[in-house]
Amino acid sequence: MQSASRQLRGQERVITANRQTSWAFANAFVAEDEALRWARDRSRESGLASVSPGTGAALRLLAATADAKAVAEIGTGTGVSGIYLLQGMRQDGVLTTVDPEPDRQQFAKQAFRAAGFAGNRARFIPGRALDVLPRLADGGYDLVFCDGDRMESLDCLAESLRLLRPGGLVCFEGVFADGRTVDSAAQPAEVLRLRELLRAVRESQELLPSLLPVGDGLLCAVRRG
Repeated sequence: MQSASRQLRGQERVITANRQTSWAFANAFVAEDEALRWARDRSRESGLASVSPGTGAALRLLAATADAKAVAEIGTGTGVSGIYLLQGMRQDGVLTTVDPEPDRQQFAKQAFRAAGFAGNRARFIPGRALDVLPRLADGGYDLVFCDGDRMESLDCLAESLRLLRPGGLVCFEGVFADGRTVDSAAQPAEVLRLRELLRAVRESQELLPSLLPVGDGLLCAVRRG
């Protein structure tokens, strides 16, 4: 029995190691260009966590699949996620990106320009998400990407449902919270709010959800028609 138990533990270690290697391979599968690397460096210098290459590639794929012409982004950062979204959008598409820190948006403007996007491809709005989103048009967006204050996740979900056209996508970054979302130990309020968000999306009759294991967890859902 002890020998069988040791063998199982050995198999578990191999499976875990292979899975981690596979995740690392998937994350590095799509190479990043100079503009993305520049934006990522500015993010690191600013103490921000930008989306992983795997998450960015998933966002680009989703934007392309939706043939997105209008995308709203909560959390501009220094432009990493915005570049990926713009790469997947239609060539006449416009990204509306919201961030409370105008200095970050200046970095994003430079990054978008370096990536080859014309100035009219992005609309930068400084301000808190819950102050700005109510001013955006009902049903006017193909995709809403949320990478802002986790404590505002449920409110952003409600606003996203209003903003999305039928068949549009909403995505939330960072829902694993570095593994804390599924950790049974006592967790801070922001992690509890993420659990509420996951439950709300999963149980919503308006949404068709999926949780993608890229980066720190990408929660996606399609608004039913």
